[in-house]
Amino acid sequence: MMKKAIILSGGMGSRMGEMTESIPKVMLKLAGKPLLQHNIELLKRYGIEEICLNLHYLPKSIKEFFGDGSAYGLKIYYNYEPELLGTSGALLAFKNILTENFFVIYGDVVGKVDLEKLERFHLLKKSDATLVIHPSSHPEDSDIVQIDNDSKINGFIKKPGNRNFGTLGNAAWYILSPKIFDFLPAGKSDFIRDVFPKMLENDLGLYGYETSELIGDVGTPERFKKMEEVLSK
Repeated sequence: MMKKAIILSGGMGSRMGEMTESIPKVMLKLAGKPLLQHNIELLKRYGIEEICLNLHYLPKSIKEFFGDGSAYGLKIYYNYEPELLGTSGALLAFKNILTENFFVIYGDVVGKVDLEKLERFHLLKKSDATLVIHPSSHPEDSDIVQIDNDSKINGFIKKPGNRNFGTLGNAAWYILSPKIFDFLPAGKSDFIRDVFPKMLENDLGLYGYETSELIGDVGTPERFKKMEEVLSK
């Protein structure tokens, strides 16, 4: 199994309203634990030893809670962004750590995906970037991923999406090769808008790993409540 991951943890959670007035979105308690703890524990179960966290909004509370990661049996690295660098821009500070295949998890997404199966798929396809995709219940507000019969990605519809282009949504969990760094511009950038399309243009292999396993973003109060109900059963 892979040993390294990054969890994007800098979001302000503006869609959450009062829930994130005094707490970072990734520290909101879901089924009794902070969102971030759910993902750290999942990664640990699958053998991850080093996790990178980008911070922006109320960073102190995150660092104080998780520390150096030793309580979870792993190492945590932090980078504070005075201005958010975007989903892919966040990787730049960790280039010297993410030197082999690594997981990317968006901080407001939780799930129970079998990461071992996901990695096997990534290796079987000799993929440069593997995106977890799933039928989205809200494609109009999702990044839509288009794939061929071999699961190879041939296009993206940036949110707001449109049901006419399909309903396979980007679940915002990835496996990436270090080749990704060849396509990251300096400063702010976004995977779907800036980086993945450029990789496609250069004939790199991007694949969609379609799954019906539990995975979902909890970036709105409604979705947060729905996931809480699912995890509490």
